[in-house]
Amino acid sequence: MGTSVLSLRIDGELLERLRGHAAKRGMSVQDYVVRTLARDDFDERFQTAVEETERFYDVT
Repeated sequence: MGTSVLSLRIDGELLERLRGHAAKRGMSVQDYVVRTLARDDFDERFQTAVEETERFYDVT
């Protein structure tokens, strides 16, 4: 799996908040944002799997 570059333009206030969250975890802002996006993607995929399972078993 290769890597790609994503460039974002965000306001200064948001960047400072991201820096604070990242610093609390000992991470760079880049690593914090990537980890957050990956977690959100997992949550979305997991919820979809749960819904499909419920439909399969006709759980209401």
